This record gives sequence, structure tokens and C-alpha cells, in this order.
Amino acid sequence: MQAFNKKTFERKTKQIKLGRNDKCWCGSGKKYKQCHQAFDERIMQIADQGHLVPDREMIKNQDQIAGIRQSAKINIAVLDYITEHIHVGITTEEIDQMVYDVTTKMGGMPAPLNYQGYPKSVCTSVNDQVCHGIPSKDVILKEGDIVNVDASTILNGYFSDSSRMFCIGEVSREKQRLVDVTKECVEIGLKEVKPWGFIGDMGQAIHDHAFENGYTVVREIGGHGVGLEFHEDPWVNYNSFRGEEMLMVPGMIFTIEPMVNMGKADIYMDEKNGWTTYTEDGKPSAQWEVMVLVTEDGAEVLSY
Repeated sequence: MQAFNKKTFERKTKQIKLGRNDKCWCGSGKKYKQCHQAFDERIMQIADQGHLVPDREMIKNQDQIAGIRQSAKINIAVLDYITEHIHVGITTEEIDQMVYDVTTKMGGMPAPLNYQGYPKSVCTSVNDQVCHGIPSKDVILKEGDIVNVDASTILNGYFSDSSRMFCIGEVSREKQRLVDVTKECVEIGLKEVKPWGFIGDMGQAIHDHAFENGYTVVREIGGHGVGLEFHEDPWVNYNSFRGEEMLMVPGMIFTIEPMVNMGKADIYMDEKNGWTTYTEDGKPSAQWEVMVLVTEDGAEVLSY
């Protein structure tokens, strides 16, 4: 995560020198004094206290938010379709084909496809796979599996991202509890997304709930900004503390996606494919992901 302290914020904002009666930098067409002047001054005050604050590039305007919402509609529809069609005996390759077909029929493109060399349209992470599981005709979902399906969509240059957990047939009580508690972590974290709070407020709430239930949270991989690119600042940490990490302000969009392990937090990456990440102890991991917009009075879930 790039750190935007007071000096950095001052340097970047001075690149666009605005008078009170100039048009605002956000593209609203309003005068700066009527739009974001007080907003910028408040950010400066918080930066002056030593906190990380967002750069203007992290703050989406209304036109951008509208475009991201349309992308998110496709992403939700894709995961709804998977919810209806996933079953015992399906291959993860078949899931990948469904994602591609639904996304393209609705006018979008799967964001993972060819992203930094990733070969498929979706990530399907089964049991002890923490994330970035690559779909394959050789991976057949069986009774008792848990799987995360992580879909991301591009529409007209706007990105959306979310994932859901699926329990295949009858799963063990232990796996079901892991899946349920992980979803609770996201819901608890979402309540902490408020303007002028800090990402660490959400991170600690998620971390505490996971640990109170006997689980751990992956340290090396977290959430991220999203909307104009697949992955943007800020990096979102779920092993964090209240009052720390980056300031949240209206117009920021990022993901809440803690990866919660039944065992230890340690992970490793498959060296052969360079993508799939596993729990080191071989115990199951679960993840739910939502994409949220910070609003004037809380948060709006854009994709789930």
C-alpha cells in the first residue's frame, strides 16, 4: 500500500492548484468551494496527525461509480448463476466455462483471463486452497468439499470483484462452521466501513471475530482498491488495529475478503503454476468477498 502522509498529499494536490471558484477536481462541474474544498481540508487535518490518507486517484466520481455499478451487476449475475448450477460431480473447468459464457453474453469480460498470465476466467479454490485455484477438468467437486468461486468482471473499462463460498453436498460440521464464521467476519467488518474511520477499524473487527472462534487470518494476502483497475491502492489488511491503516473517505471503493484458516495462518504458493496458494498445514480455508463503496453515511455493497 502506498503511504499518503501529509507531505505526499500536499505534493500531489498541488499538482492541481485550485482556487475557491475554480471547477472542482472531481469532475462535478461545481466550484471547488462548493464541492471538495472542505473535504480536502479535512483530509489534510487528519494527515497532519500522522495518518495515512487517500490520494485523489483513489476517490471515484459519480460517473465512475455508475460505470462500476454496471460492471458489478454482471459480476453478481455470474455468481448467482454459479449458485444455481454448482453441484457434486461438476468440474472446476465447467465452472470456468459458465463464468466466461455468462460474462460475455452480458457484454463483459472476465478480468482474471490472461491477467499477468493467469490462464482462466475465474478462481476456484477447493478445501485447503486459500486462493487463486486454477480451474481444471481434472478437479471434480465431490461430496464434502468447500470451494470459493472468485469472479471479476470488466465492462466498458470498469472493474468489479467478489467471491462466494459453496458447500458441496453434505459437508462436515467443522467445514460448515468455518464457512459460516468467515461470512460473519465480512458482515462484522462491513459495519466498520464508515467515512472518516480507518481501514484498521474493519481489520481488527474481522481479526478478532476469527480468532475468537479459534481461526486465523492469512497475513500476506488481503483486499484491495478496485474499479478503474483490477487491483488498486489501498491494500486492505485484516491483521490490523483500530485507528490504523488508511483513512476511509466517501468515494473510495475496495474489497473486503479475509481468508480465514481452520488451522495456522501460514501459507505457501504452488511453485509449478505460480498462482495457487495453500494452507501450510493442509487444513481448510474459507473466503467471502464483497466490493464496497464508502458513502457519506456508511457503505454500499456494490458486488457480492
